[in-house]
Amino acid sequence: MPRMNVVNLALTRLFDLVFAPLASVPPFVSLAILSLLVAMGMLWVFKRTSNQTAIAAAKDRITAGVFEIRLFNDDLVQIFRAQGGILRHNLTYFGLSLVPLAWMILPFVLLMAQLQFRYGFDGFHVGDEPLLTVELKPDWRADLPQVDEGARPPAELETPAGVTSETPAVWLPAKNELAWRLAPEREGSYEVAVKLGDRTYTKTLQVADGGVAKRSPLRHDGSILDALLYPMEPSLPDGPVKAIRLTYPDATVWFLGWQWHWLIVFFVLSVVFAFALKDRFGVTI
Repeated sequence: MPRMNVVNLALTRLFDLVFAPLASVPPFVSLAILSLLVAMGMLWVFKRTSNQTAIAAAKDRITAGVFEIRLFNDDLVQIFRAQGGILRHNLTYFGLSLVPLAWMILPFVLLMAQLQFRYGFDGFHVGDEPLLTVELKPDWRADLPQVDEGARPPAELETPAGVTSETPAVWLPAKNELAWRLAPEREGSYEVAVKLGDRTYTKTLQVADGGVAKRSPLRHDGSILDALLYPMEPSLPDGPVKAIRLTYPDATVWFLGWQWHWLIVFFVLSVVFAFALKDRFGVTI
């Protein structure tokens, strides 16, 4: 199993434990709780990895520069000198902030990927007609030497009870893609299987009305970027398949009387919680 598969599996199981007690609450409530926990974690990391004394000094110098502009508002030379000082101290503050940000960037990316596939997509509904596409590698015939040039891949789709295929495989040679139109018949978590030659590739499928659940639109071939951005399913085994896709509808989260993308709600709440708690944590931001 590739190393990123192991990391993603461990993180997914960890988040499954975190979400277990939150399964019965509305998405906004669980997102608010997670925003609070993340804000507390970021404050702790910021305090431990930043030069708090230097950051406080840089902020004081910026404030002093602003007051200097107001005090000498009729002296252009002094104003330009104060503006230069503010710019210099802002750059110092930014440089000091890069250290804790460097510590947080990778965990933050991994966290965002986990949350995106729980809050970012709505489940398919009974009556929807989702499209399953299988993208083959440009040299897919090398893995299927029995297929003649110009012939279509020998592909079959196996669906579990509760999901049917409305169409046979449609072959799009210009894109090296196979496509099936599916028909969910009842809610549930499913796995469809694509048989290509003597190989079988599976893909998860979620049919449910709203709520927070793991929904993966892509199973990839194991590139580093895809492994970071699409952690819900292990990478595809070696073979002719590059990716398997399901286009889930986008989900929104209710906040302040409107429906918002979850990332906006998460960012706003995290910032509010961080500034509300920074003094309690003894952190200068």
